[in-house]
Amino acid sequence: MLAHFECFSGISGDMTLGALIDLGVPPDWLISRLQALDIGPVGLETGRTFRHGIAAVRVKVTPEKPSGERHYSDISRLIRGSDLPVAVIERSIAIFDRIAEAEARIHGVAKEKVHFHEVGGIDAIVDIVGTALCLDYLRVTGCSASPVALGTGLVRSSHGILPVPSPATVAILRDVPVRGTDIPFELTTPTGAAIVAVSAEAFGRMPPMTIKKVGYGAGARDHEAEPNLLRVILGRPAAETVDDTGIGYAQDNAVVLETNIDDMNPEMFGYVMETLLRQGAHDVCFIPVFMKKNRPATMMQVICSESRAGELQDTIFRETTTLGIRCYRVSRRTLHRRAVTVNTRFGPVAAKKAFVGENRFRIVPEYESCRKIAAARGVALQTVYMAALSGGETAHEEDAGR
Repeated sequence: MLAHFECFSGISGDMTLGALIDLGVPPDWLISRLQALDIGPVGLETGRTFRHGIAAVRVKVTPEKPSGERHYSDISRLIRGSDLPVAVIERSIAIFDRIAEAEARIHGVAKEKVHFHEVGGIDAIVDIVGTALCLDYLRVTGCSASPVALGTGLVRSSHGILPVPSPATVAILRDVPVRGTDIPFELTTPTGAAIVAVSAEAFGRMPPMTIKKVGYGAGARDHEAEPNLLRVILGRPAAETVDDTGIGYAQDNAVVLETNIDDMNPEMFGYVMETLLRQGAHDVCFIPVFMKKNRPATMMQVICSESRAGELQDTIFRETTTLGIRCYRVSRRTLHRRAVTVNTRFGPVAAKKAFVGENRFRIVPEYESCRKIAAARGVALQTVYMAALSGGETAHEEDAGR
């Protein structure tokens, strides 16, 4: 499924959760899944409200007690140490990382030391991890968004009085299309900015799709000038094709960033790959090549969405010794797939179910899920992987019954 975020009145974490719950995610299910995080008892108040006559879901996070200050490094360990699906963990970390990088740059501190205050920290965790869980529940495989609306004026924060949009919001929305408004309020928060910046692969008009559902999430204020809503449209890709063999696939466009490097310490390549993947690259690979004068070198090839190309290009120039990058557009074809759980003798293993025909599929076990089980059980990683493959016929979609 595709999700298109219409940010005509900005975006915040609670607006996002509201819209996704309006699309059909049960609040009780969401709260139960959030218990995988060690953040203490947390409630989620949801209710119907209206903005300019449009019914929407309003969400409020209600922690039972403050949990104290958490730094980015603490939150990262908390999420990675949970048993949430791998896709949920990676998306959540990427969103927090986007916020932490912006805050670190603005306040001149190390990213690991960026902190999230008291209840606000719990709000951010619930909004961000909750959004990742909802997108996984709705089986969203791709996101797009309209240009993001920004307010004006001043806002009070833990750092004092700040201009709207806040410095963090502006930094997070680098390379993201935005539009200014005359509304004297903070329409887009840092959390909302990070959610859309990380999740959306393209910005602009709604992509061709067959609409299945529409969800509205309400902001706290009721603006006189316009409805304070986030609209999320869920649909199936219109660019869906079936080839001569009967295999169905989705087709989209991507950008390839490519460069040859022959003068960099090889130890640096791993860090560069991790950084690019964390920033939203679809894939990164290193290919051994020989350059002029028969010098051995490494070709770095990065595949990404067009909206991510500028940021990833900057990272390559900053983190490597290259003096130039080749950029070109390509067409991608991807098999339809779903997140599933495979029951094995070692326990449940997270996997993807890729469809290669009307009644044919293949199971792709998730590496992180297999790795955790192998380490906990003291068995070979390959043994867990093969057990997941052999149990693929009985794979069931995650959280069956939704």
